Amino acid sequence: MAEINKKSLKHLADLARLELNEKEEEKFLADLDKILAYFQELQDLDTQNVQPMTGGTELKNIFREDGGTQSSLSPDLVVEAFPDKEKHWLKTPPVFE
Repeated sequence: MAEINKKSLKHLADLARLELNEKEEEKFLADLDKILAYFQELQDLDTQNVQPMTGGTELKNIFREDGGTQSSLSPDLVVEAFPDKEKHWLKTPPVFE
């Protein structure tokens, strides 16, 4: 497995446009070493008899058929229930002054 050294860390920091000071470099080197060690542990696991996970691959249409429905509210009832109206128009506070 590839080792992270200061040169490769500086290259990664340049790619990510990060400016790291000496203290941050040491911290990132230690953190990345731990991460790579964990991946090495995962690679060493015997997965020969483990079945692959298949969750989430079953495709199913979750949408209903498109069809109109009749509303129990008529436009006249909506306008009638609105607090401020003029003729058949709904009045709202101005958005722009």
